[in-house]
Amino acid sequence: MKLLRFIILNILNLLICLSCSIESVDIDNNHDGLNTTEAYQKLDISYGADVNQTFDLYLPAGRTSSTKTIILVHGGGWTSGDKSSMSYIKDLIQLEIPNIAIANINYRLADSNNPPYPMQNNDITTIINYLKINKVRYSISDKIGFIGTSAGGHLSLLWSYAFDTNSNVNMVCSIVGPTNFTDPAYLNNTNPELQPFIDAHGANPTIAFLEEISPYHQVTSNAPSSILFYGGQDPLVPPSQGTDLRDKLLSLNVNHQFILYPNEGHGWTGLNLLDTWTKLKAFILNNL
Repeated sequence: MKLLRFIILNILNLLICLSCSIESVDIDNNHDGLNTTEAYQKLDISYGADVNQTFDLYLPAGRTSSTKTIILVHGGGWTSGDKSSMSYIKDLIQLEIPNIAIANINYRLADSNNPPYPMQNNDITTIINYLKINKVRYSISDKIGFIGTSAGGHLSLLWSYAFDTNSNVNMVCSIVGPTNFTDPAYLNNTNPELQPFIDAHGANPTIAFLEEISPYHQVTSNAPSSILFYGGQDPLVPPSQGTDLRDKLLSLNVNHQFILYPNEGHGWTGLNLLDTWTKLKAFILNNL
């Protein structure tokens, strides 16, 4: 009963806070003088010619040059998906960690002529460069965190471990994101339903290429704080994808947290979802 009351109160608080934020949001009208005492949002900011090269930006009221940004990266097997699927995480951050800026991003989707790597990581780089260029105007710092789900978890980890040449990433979260494409569970797969997911980066790739696109093989002792959530019954991302990266982070002495829900699959709801947010919120507060 106490838990149910807690959930209901959070939902009510969320609705109240969101309705209040709508009244105080400063919508961009292409002017440079942004009022930092008010919340600000700009939706579908274009950063390229492709229809999917857009992102939504949410800036908190009272922001300063020390305000950090969390980048949300949606899933969809690298070939589908949309930033709207991350709206619930955006809402939770705005409600419970209101001093953080948020960029909820889309990226170019892969197809037979356009492989996901390095295209999608390059899109993330372009967005981060945009935020850096505009950090004075937006009154934010260049320090960032990532939250990614499924393919978005993979992209978040890979960018943080292999593309963050300026050490701007303070923390990264992967929720059921693939980490190691040389995992025997993938290399020796016999499940025809899983194979399209594995083949998204191309059929018959070399081991060297698979290592290049695997966070497990790219992580170093300089990696940012990492939190990993996985399901023990996931048909797409076996738990070894999480446990192997956990062990690698431990061997490198990288600050990390690993959570496995033994009876969950490729995502979950209910009490385990509440547990995920509780742990993720604490990790953000301690590491971003």
